[in-house]
Amino acid sequence: MADGATRPQRRGHRPGGARPDRPAPLMARAAILAVDQGTTNTKALLIAADSGEVLGRASHSLGVTIPRPGWAEQSAEAIWGSVAGAFAEVLATTPGVEVATIAIANQRETVLLWDAASGEPVAPAISWQCRRTSDRCAALRPYEAAIVAATGLGIDPLASSTKLAWLLDETPGARARAEAGELRAGTVDSWLLSRLTGGAAHATDPSNASRTQLMSLDTLDWDPAMLALFGIPASILATIRPSDSRFGETRAAGVPSGLPIHTMMGDSHAALLGHGFADAGQAKVTCGTGSSLMGVTPGRVHSSHGLWSTIAWVKGDQVFHALEGNVAVSGHAAAFAVRLMNLKDEAELGALAASVDGSDGVTFVPALAGLGAPHWRDAARGQLTGMSLGTKPAHVARAVIEGIALQISDIVFAMDADLGTPLATLSVDGGAASNDLLAQILADAIGRPVLRPHQLDLGARGVARLAAEAAGLVSAPWPEGPRDRFEPAMREADRAAMHSRWRAAVEAAARPAG
Repeated sequence: MADGATRPQRRGHRPGGARPDRPAPLMARAAILAVDQGTTNTKALLIAADSGEVLGRASHSLGVTIPRPGWAEQSAEAIWGSVAGAFAEVLATTPGVEVATIAIANQRETVLLWDAASGEPVAPAISWQCRRTSDRCAALRPYEAAIVAATGLGIDPLASSTKLAWLLDETPGARARAEAGELRAGTVDSWLLSRLTGGAAHATDPSNASRTQLMSLDTLDWDPAMLALFGIPASILATIRPSDSRFGETRAAGVPSGLPIHTMMGDSHAALLGHGFADAGQAKVTCGTGSSLMGVTPGRVHSSHGLWSTIAWVKGDQVFHALEGNVAVSGHAAAFAVRLMNLKDEAELGALAASVDGSDGVTFVPALAGLGAPHWRDAARGQLTGMSLGTKPAHVARAVIEGIALQISDIVFAMDADLGTPLATLSVDGGAASNDLLAQILADAIGRPVLRPHQLDLGARGVARLAAEAAGLVSAPWPEGPRDRFEPAMREADRAAMHSRWRAAVEAAARPAG
């Protein structure tokens, strides 16, 4: 063809090679890979960095072992396997997404011990639910004032301190190996970080560290007096860094390599941020296996009503304090009742409970692992009272749902007293919160509105939000989604009668057997 001649175009093609019947390739959407590692379930969500939209999700279940009454353990490898599996599934089923960073929200107070060189666990993880250290806690009562002053936490097996001391003392050779620098210890966030980074990083954040009873709320570092009191070598513990730090990069088999891990937070703290609550006077309750009612405070609040002071999160050099009340058995009480009553699932329990207008005087106290806040009665046991010949299974089912709500109401009233002003509303999240009847009974029990976001994966949303901000991936707050509102509908006299029955049942549950 002569120079300067026009080359004929092929049919269906345009200059430059673009085809009119094939759209131009789209740029991959930047997302946060957020993990919410819970007690019985691990969820991985891909959350759009620019909007907070959930682009994909996966869930892997895991179990809790009860080797003897009052004990609760989990396999450290199973915890990691559930995370790796959920990651792989959500990435495989959500094409067109580019992971910008990983964010971790995790079950708190659960303690793990692993080999510093190989990364292999040397013992089962002791669950936050475990009560095996009750005797150790009883022996520490003379030091309670000093412990609370330093850490904000009262003496109870829930905190990580006595569990970690037990692991060092009862795992053969562990204390000597720890003193020799051969072991590492930490909460679930530290364990996952170690596995994700191939052992390169050993760190935690203040929200998790504040739940160990080993961190000073004043210095945000490990407290030498607490380490000495509980017999914990500082060398085995993780470095405490702000919650929005860049903690490391992935180097784990089965996980894309080189991804930054930008935020770590305890799950309840992450849920608080997921609600958008960063100001004082706002509170939420996460209804999962247990329940955590938490609200941000202007500074540290010294509770005189059975709550614990804690760190909500640390963003850069800005410290957010919080007040919290925990109960060990909340949503788990529903699962317990399902098994005890030979029902199909929690949905059947809820339908049975909704088939009657009330419990007909039946009261259930879910003290199946002791009574948590604000009572803190470790020896308490579950109670089912007020039955008569007219009691039906539906009344028992209703009492179980009421018991979950009434436990939470005790913490609401304690927080009102500590803050000096009643909370105007209470927001709820977590798996059990999807039950409309529970949300309505809770509103009736506390006598004020209960709000429930349509998006219930707020732990993952909260940690993803902080990671997006820390990584510079978002310039404006994510939009808040719609919320259901449950107004109290119970007459004041009926509410007072319900609380009177509840208080009597709680006293009976806390009374020593025999």
